[in-house]
Amino acid sequence: MHSDHGSAARGEPSLAQAAEALVFDALTALGMGLVRWEAGNGTVELDAEAARLVTLAPEHTVVRASVVRACFHPEDFVELGTRVVLALTENSVAEALLRVVADDGRVLRVVRARMRPLGGERPDVVVGTLHEEHHLDGAPDGVRPQLTLPPLGETEWRRSREAFLLDAGRALAEATSTSAVLRVAANLSMPGFTPDGLAVFGVEGDRLSAIGFHGYGAGEEDAFDSMPLNTEYPAALVARTGRAIYLPTQESYKERFPGTWPLVRPFGRNSWAFLPLVVGGRTIGAWMASFVQPVTFTPDERAVLTTIARMLAQALDRARVHESERALSDGLQRTMLPKTLPTVEGMTVAARYVPTGGGLQVGGDWYDVMSLPNGRTAIAIGDVQGHDVRAAGIMAQLRIALRAYASEGHRPDAVLARASRFLAGLDTDRFATCLYLELDPVNGALDIARAGHLDPAIRLSDGTCVVRPVPGGLPLGVDPDDDYPVTRLVLDRGEVMLLCTDGLIETGGHDLDSGRHRLHGVLGPDSAEDMESLADDLIGAVHGPASHHATGPLADRRQDDIALVLLRRDLACARVAGAARRTVLTISQAETSRIAAARADVRATLHNWAVPELVDVAELLVSELLTNVLVHTDCDAMLTAELTGPQERRRLRVEVSDQSQQLPHRRSPGELASSGRGLLLMDALADAWGVEPRGYGKSTWFELSEGV
Repeated sequence: MHSDHGSAARGEPSLAQAAEALVFDALTALGMGLVRWEAGNGTVELDAEAARLVTLAPEHTVVRASVVRACFHPEDFVELGTRVVLALTENSVAEALLRVVADDGRVLRVVRARMRPLGGERPDVVVGTLHEEHHLDGAPDGVRPQLTLPPLGETEWRRSREAFLLDAGRALAEATSTSAVLRVAANLSMPGFTPDGLAVFGVEGDRLSAIGFHGYGAGEEDAFDSMPLNTEYPAALVARTGRAIYLPTQESYKERFPGTWPLVRPFGRNSWAFLPLVVGGRTIGAWMASFVQPVTFTPDERAVLTTIARMLAQALDRARVHESERALSDGLQRTMLPKTLPTVEGMTVAARYVPTGGGLQVGGDWYDVMSLPNGRTAIAIGDVQGHDVRAAGIMAQLRIALRAYASEGHRPDAVLARASRFLAGLDTDRFATCLYLELDPVNGALDIARAGHLDPAIRLSDGTCVVRPVPGGLPLGVDPDDDYPVTRLVLDRGEVMLLCTDGLIETGGHDLDSGRHRLHGVLGPDSAEDMESLADDLIGAVHGPASHHATGPLADRRQDDIALVLLRRDLACARVAGAARRTVLTISQAETSRIAAARADVRATLHNWAVPELVDVAELLVSELLTNVLVHTDCDAMLTAELTGPQERRRLRVEVSDQSQQLPHRRSPGELASSGRGLLLMDALADAWGVEPRGYGKSTWFELSEGV
């Protein structure tokens, strides 16, 4: 190591540099050239040996793929391109034999290309080697096979043309945006003649606008942008008449278009082809291909150019329609969602809507946050059946109706009942799920009504995530006479509630359970404290990084819309380890089936309890307390479960309160009695328990300890 540093200080090459030079010299001695092909932007980097093998100047160079393509037999290069695509898809090796041809069609040599995807942060790059093959078709050692081809005849031209058109047609069909179409057009290498410059023009009213250029320097295309259609320029004339113009020489250009020749002369081209871009009998623009080498534009060459122009026009029209539909659907959704969220004192609210892809596949997902006249805040989230403009229209009407009913001061159950009758009255075959809640920011109380929607999830103050099952009715519009019971939950300080549509849960082949498990990993103890960042993280867990209204390729991959709302009751200080977990919920006399949900909530609160047997004990005692209230009184039961203390020394306290003044008392049930054992079980299993009379009723409680 010391000698290496010393040599570097004296200006001598380091050990790493020497090794790199040795590898380079070895490859050169073996006649191997190095190649780096960036499929994303269509460039190829060659070292001096690789450039020599393909008949370019023997020096390190970076050129367009079309330049390299012109050095090979068209069929061979198409085959190599197919294998490179396969290698990028499968992360495998692409290997092919390629004939290097002269301008007259003679095969100068045969080279073997062997390339592999670079991987990592550049998934569209392949790197590898080129070397000349000397032992083909059984030729003796050291003897170069006499491979020669006649100039491209009718049969060979037809085969090359078909291979090229198949390749170009596939690439243009896969392009979904204008930029992607232009990128494909820039890499076109036609059999026997390759353009050095390309331009695509579009018709906008009475003007010709430049959509894209290739082969020109920055600013050189400004003179051809936004010109009147009556300009004496070939592209403008083609757009007006719908007829192609071929200019095989500079003289022919100067003679037919003397007014624009001074603008064209500095670019050094010698032949031009201007073809109309026609879709459905309507000319939407013009395509120009210019050549440094003179081109005579034979019938075969014109046939290839005409076919490419047709495919290019179709691809541009598809991209334009796709982009217009996406802009329309995105704008439609923006008008239907709240532009800003109201400020809720003591609370932080964050929301996201991410549309699905597919043009006008506008979803019916929505959310709304509104301030109520009584000082409370209402939050609604829902999903109208379907993914089309009609679903979006119904969603807009339903959202307005919900706002109107909420502003009138109705309770959550009445708001959903009226909204269901409203949707049924629209005489549509669509239904909608919805979860609607009213929030009291003073005490964190949430009154929730649910119509077929997903249950809310809550991240407790210590980072534990639980799903809070709440009773609900049928989706809106199914039965206009259905009831929607109201459940009261209390959001403690530091707790976060997640409301979302099923697009956030079930995208990517997940079901309800696995999708929730995926999100709980994001929503857990190590999640972001900032609600905006947390909302982005939840979207990113499903689709990768996304913005408030994502568009483009990312949106195209989405299987369903996503709407989510995050609500946090703020803490005076940051979340700390060992913070209390607290569960509060109410069970009415008509909701005895919710006792099972209360048991599940308590089990979720004790998910990492050090004594698993006591979890079963806690569930049993919770059932006894709740059943005692619902059976022996005519009151609702309010459950409060709180877990406090350091890990492995925590204490669980469960209280069940009701408004009855009747106190429970011990009994001595017989062997066949079906009740009367609740307090006996409490006395036998709880570390401590008791009954506390209160001014509005009573509270029965028990405690369990995790440690000694």
